[in-house]
Amino acid sequence: MIDKQHLINRFVSYVTVDTESDPNSDATPSTKKQWDLANKLVEELKEIGMQDVSIDENAYIMATLPSNIDKEVPTIGFISHFDTSPDFTGANVKPQIVENYDGKDIILNKEQDIILSPSYFEDLLLYKGQTLITTDGTTLLGADDKAGIAEIISAMEYLISHPEIKHGKIRVGFTPDEEIGRGAHKFDVEKFGADWAYTMDGSRVGELEYENFNAAGAVVTLKGKIVHPGYAKGKMINSQFFASEYMNLLPNNETPEKTEGREGFYHLYSIQGKVEETKLQYIIRDHDREKFEARKKFMKQQVDSLNKKHGREVASIEIKDQYFNMREKVEPVMHIVDIAEEAMKRIGITPLIKPIRGGTDGSQLSYMGLPCPNIFAGGHNFHGRYEYVPVESMQKAIEVIVNIAELTTER
Repeated sequence: MIDKQHLINRFVSYVTVDTESDPNSDATPSTKKQWDLANKLVEELKEIGMQDVSIDENAYIMATLPSNIDKEVPTIGFISHFDTSPDFTGANVKPQIVENYDGKDIILNKEQDIILSPSYFEDLLLYKGQTLITTDGTTLLGADDKAGIAEIISAMEYLISHPEIKHGKIRVGFTPDEEIGRGAHKFDVEKFGADWAYTMDGSRVGELEYENFNAAGAVVTLKGKIVHPGYAKGKMINSQFFASEYMNLLPNNETPEKTEGREGFYHLYSIQGKVEETKLQYIIRDHDREKFEARKKFMKQQVDSLNKKHGREVASIEIKDQYFNMREKVEPVMHIVDIAEEAMKRIGITPLIKPIRGGTDGSQLSYMGLPCPNIFAGGHNFHGRYEYVPVESMQKAIEVIVNIAELTTER
């Protein structure tokens, strides 16, 4: 399989390029710096021998590995995103290589006393004896999803150098702005031309996912009146108190930190407020479509309840759907999940088939006509300073891609 050091070098060359996306920008990509890695990837795809390499005006990258067999088989695709989350800085990433991990605490940053510890992150113990790539404690790493990109390009490079492995036509796609929910918005499914695809955007080895949350964003706006505090009696109306009231109307046991599996939640992720106006930004999530619709309805009802209590409109709400559960689109073509499952079993991986407590480009692409389950990329603790990826997990992901390509010709 792909040389370990070669893979490390490739991955490090990606994560040291800042590609943080920006939810407040209307451009695509949302930040100009995403072009830096996008253009690098285009050149690298050409260098390894991929065909039909293209990048459009929005930085969507596509490339082809032509079929090397003389019979018709489905065209499959592999997709990853090159932006990183705006939740935590991705600038000046300084990866650290931990060889032969001993199962003990990893000092990420001695000066700031930042430690990656298996006493808190138990999954670390799964990787004793392996090579880990971590942060230096001051940035995220970017394994989400530059690990996926490294795996896809490495798998294509391997197939090109091993023509004895038979495969049909394979399409590769890399997208901007997935972390802000727009990765598939301008993806040209017809141009991509695959019968189905896989996003390489999961976490630990074995993850195979074809269910995800139904998702919406909500902004609750509370209105007040500003008056000089010295003359405020009977005049000032503080919108922040209305915000507190509204927050307490939602169930406090249905939040991300108190739910798991297929359980949905309301997540308050931002509060911006002054006396005159306060905005509460929520995300709404549920795997079950009926429960998802009920959650949106419930939030609207609480706005009505607050307005009724105060006898006038002190609150308003705007809700926008973001994506839906891909299960509805994947179940009719479950053979594409079966192929990925068999590809893992062939190399001794136990598939971990479970719902995603989130979303991927694949959830939107599935509704755009490209069924697209999600496969592990190997990283852990995404979007923060404790992010890490075992190199051996990335190698396993490469093997899975190669096996999927081979199995598709046998079906």
